[in-house]
Amino acid sequence: MLRIARPLARTLPFLVLPLLPAATPTPPDDSHLWLEEVQGERALSWVRERNAQSLGELEAAPEFAPLRDRLLGILDSRARIPYVARRGDHYYNLWQDAAHPRGLWRRTTLAEYRKAEPAWETVLDLDALARAEGENWVWKGSSWLEPELDRCLISLSRGGADAVVVREFDPRAKAFVADGFKLPEAKTQVAWRDRDHLYVGTDFGPGSLTDSGYARQAKLWRRGTPLTAATLVFEGRSTDVSASVYTTVEPGFRREFARRGTTFFTAEHFLGRDGKFERLNLPADVRLGTWREHLLVTLRKDWTVGGRTFPAGALLTMPWERFLAGERDFAILFAPGPREALAGYSITRGHILINTLANVRSRILVATPRPGGGWDRAPLPGVEFGNATASGEDDASDAFWLQADDFLTPPSLFRGEIGRGAPELLRQLPAFFAAAPLQFTQHEAVSADGTRIPYFQVARKDLAADGRNPTLLYGYGGFQISQTPNHRAGMGAAWLEQGGVFVLANLRGGGEFGPGWHQAALKDRRQRAYDDFIAVAEDLVRRKVTSPRHLGIQGGSNGGLLVGAVMVQRPDLFRAVVCQVPLLDMRRYHRLLAGASWMAEYGDPDKADEWAYIARYSPYHNVRPGVTYPRLLLTTSTRDDRVHPGHARKMAARMLEQGHPVLYYENIEGGHGGAADNRQLARMQALAYAFLLRELR
Repeated sequence: MLRIARPLARTLPFLVLPLLPAATPTPPDDSHLWLEEVQGERALSWVRERNAQSLGELEAAPEFAPLRDRLLGILDSRARIPYVARRGDHYYNLWQDAAHPRGLWRRTTLAEYRKAEPAWETVLDLDALARAEGENWVWKGSSWLEPELDRCLISLSRGGADAVVVREFDPRAKAFVADGFKLPEAKTQVAWRDRDHLYVGTDFGPGSLTDSGYARQAKLWRRGTPLTAATLVFEGRSTDVSASVYTTVEPGFRREFARRGTTFFTAEHFLGRDGKFERLNLPADVRLGTWREHLLVTLRKDWTVGGRTFPAGALLTMPWERFLAGERDFAILFAPGPREALAGYSITRGHILINTLANVRSRILVATPRPGGGWDRAPLPGVEFGNATASGEDDASDAFWLQADDFLTPPSLFRGEIGRGAPELLRQLPAFFAAAPLQFTQHEAVSADGTRIPYFQVARKDLAADGRNPTLLYGYGGFQISQTPNHRAGMGAAWLEQGGVFVLANLRGGGEFGPGWHQAALKDRRQRAYDDFIAVAEDLVRRKVTSPRHLGIQGGSNGGLLVGAVMVQRPDLFRAVVCQVPLLDMRRYHRLLAGASWMAEYGDPDKADEWAYIARYSPYHNVRPGVTYPRLLLTTSTRDDRVHPGHARKMAARMLEQGHPVLYYENIEGGHGGAADNRQLARMQALAYAFLLRELR
């Protein structure tokens, strides 16, 4: 689902960009190690052979071409909502369609945006740029010089990889700045210090990266000098995940921070004062934010400080001045309940918008400081939606954007101003599939340890409880990422309209009920996420929604690990598996690309006691000959430089070697998202749905 182009919170950028894999000894039992050579000719020859076989089978299916064309029509539809981000007097949008597959970066005014057909001014044509430069550019975002807003840094990726080229751009002249800042292709972290200086973390050469492949050093780079002359201002250790320096700019306030990411979920935070970065006395597992004169802290664990204990999942605040003076009388902006969690927050000029989940349904609060001290909290007026996200338009006004939808209701975009009544509806996506015969319901399954696991079901109102309904179960269960009932137009058209049932599982490891829900499935407790998924599948069979003959599962990335693990643990429970850009070799995951940064989630397989529990679920190490497994479709991307394509390649090779039915498709570009443009995405989705329809009906 497309998102409003504005972060929910002013917090440290959440780093997910990997670098090159570290060297590692070859495990003696891994005969498929050669498939980790991403661009190796032998490996690519194997990929081309597998692709030809899979495409020959799936694209010949009668469902494929109509599905592909319909999905592409949805992705390219001009009726889509053009989400915008405000920069000064303009509202910017990246638009992709059939005529502009790479995209138009364009802008308009609020008065125009309110019209049904706004007049847009093109700022940068990515397709024209790619043709002129002979590059396959994919947009990766912009970072603006504030408060001037007359310069920005544009990040461009070759083929959708996480590695980017960064160039300075003049949005007024609509042109790249001659002799401006320019960084070569790398997994770069960059922030403006001022007009003539950047804070840069990148590959500066030997010793500049962590074992996870992220920048270990941050340097100050002055305009007009070579990058080699940049001055070191902050660094972490090689065993850290990353180190970075960034700035926050709000009306009347400017701050500089440094962050030493010790693990994926922990960090040391530093504030720039008097030319130095001073460490802040905060727990390592908090997330730090700032709003004008206020410090904002999100807790992942209980914190006892100042004579009080604050619960995990709480959002706290206090004035920076008092915090730096040693006081700790935090105010609680949000405290979680048994089935209530913080989903994020966003700021306006005078308020903080707090997005929460109550039993996996959205609630939005407005927190406002009182003139004499303390805070008021109230629901956002006029908002009653199952799935909604509110975000401030900018720091200089109290305007906000509200996006609302659910499984069967297309997204609507509202704009409002806090204190001025209900928000105004500006856009609504048309219905791309027939939702009238459908309904969605919420259910609970009981996991192996007795924990109740919620899940959503989308199906026909007259669904027969005969165990014969083709059913697709989707899950993720990791990294405190919540799965919410948002609209999926492509799934509705390609699956629900074809008579399928869609099920979304809210597994432990996610963030649906706060940090505790996530931490319940960390490391040696990982099996709980898989038990939860199995419990949902069994509950669907118990309720006679479906049966193993008609039940398929799908997941990507960490979700690919999920479906791979349950496939080898319970092959009797499923008929088909769609496993996308997955982790599967958990013995070597930490040696490939960004894998080392995820050891706080999974554990360190080089430690015997941790490998002992990882080995019990690692799909690559648990698939066996002589077992009847569900039919498997594995997809990945050659250009995925986050989760190594070797995971999917090796799993397919091992299963084929053992005589199991496997289809494998690797897109040559597309990055971790699997596709670089709408046409590629439509093809990838159509392959998956054609496979599922054929296997499960």
